[in-house]
Amino acid sequence: MLKTRAKYQLGQVVCHRKHPFRGVVFDVDPEFANTEDWYQSIPEDVRPRKDQPYYHLLAENSESFYVAYVSEQNLIADYSGEPVQHPDVEEFFGPFHDGQYELQVQLN
Repeated sequence: MLKTRAKYQLGQVVCHRKHPFRGVVFDVDPEFANTEDWYQSIPEDVRPRKDQPYYHLLAENSESFYVAYVSEQNLIADYSGEPVQHPDVEEFFGPFHDGQYELQVQLN
């Protein structure tokens, strides 16, 4: 059985290692859990392993906001101290302090 521990946590701001975007983690899969078509669309020479955590990010770049799905090997912690401007951040998180968003607890 594969045991995987996520390096980044919910509410943490991260950056992509190779592409110019950053985002806040709002969900984590212990290993790849997207479609095979999505995986195969990544060029083979840069395709990440499936047996690592994958992060769902509320992402932003200089042009837009979107949701990204990124392997752990392609992320680094963001130490800018700047909040993410994605419009959906407030739906998931509370205040931003020291590079981290507080989780927003919702009772149904």
